[in-house]
Amino acid sequence: MNSVGIIGVGEIGRAIVDGLHHGGGEAPEVFLSPRGARTAAELSERYAGVQVCPGNQAVADRADIVVIAVRRQDRHEALDGVTVASGKIVINVMAGVANDDLRATLGTEAPIVRAIPLPAIRERRSLTATYPAHPVAEAFFEPLGGVLPVADERAFDVLSAVTGTLTSHYWYLATLTSWAAGHGIAAPDADRYVRSLFQEVGRALGDRTRTLEQLAADHETPKGNNERIRTTWFTPANAAGLTQALDGLLADLGRS
Repeated sequence: MNSVGIIGVGEIGRAIVDGLHHGGGEAPEVFLSPRGARTAAELSERYAGVQVCPGNQAVADRADIVVIAVRRQDRHEALDGVTVASGKIVINVMAGVANDDLRATLGTEAPIVRAIPLPAIRERRSLTATYPAHPVAEAFFEPLGGVLPVADERAFDVLSAVTGTLTSHYWYLATLTSWAAGHGIAAPDADRYVRSLFQEVGRALGDRTRTLEQLAADHETPKGNNERIRTTWFTPANAAGLTQALDGLLADLGRS
C-alpha cells in the first residue's frame, strides 16, 4: 500500500486523512506537513500510522504519493526549495493551479495529477475528478467515493467551475431558513425543516435511473407550488446569470 504525504493540512487534507481511515481496516502510512500544525497534531493523535514531519521536504521524501493541498496564494512560499523524486506521484488539489505551473515550482519529473476532492471524501462519498488519468491516482481515490478521470485540462476546469457553486447552494438554503424565520417559524425549527427537506433531495440524487430533469419533473405538479417557484424565480434570465458567472470563472481558471 502506497504511503501518502500531505503538504498543507487544512480542510481537504484533514478530509483525506479521515477518509483513508473511515470504516476502520487497513490504511496507508500518512506523513503530514507542519503547516496546519493544530490539525496535523490532532490527526496524528487520532490515527495510528499518521506522523507529523518536521518540514515539507521530509513529507516529499518519505511518501510515495505527495498531495499538495496548500492555498493557491501560499504555494510558492510553502514549496520553496521542495523537490520531489521522479519515482513518486504528485497529486495537485490546489484550485486554479495548472500542472505545468506546479511542475515548474517543484522542478520535478514526477507524474502530476490534478484532483478535486471535496469534504465528503472523509466519509468516502465524494466522486473525485482527476486529470490526467493515472492508475495510482485512480487507485487512491476510488475507495474514497469514486474517481472520474477527464480527457483534458479544459474539461477539468469545467468541473472545477461547477464545484465553485457549492457554497451558493448552502446560501440558498440559508435564505430559505431566514425567510421562514421571518414569517414566524422559530429559527431552529426552520433550520431543521430545511435540512430535512434537502436531505431527501440528496437521497433522490442517488437514483441514477432518472436524469436531473426527470427528477425535477417528478417533484412537480402542473400549476403546483414547485412549478410556481421554478417559473417565477428560476427564470431564463436567472439561469443565464448563473451561466455567465460560470463562464467567467472558467475563463479565469483557464488563465491560471
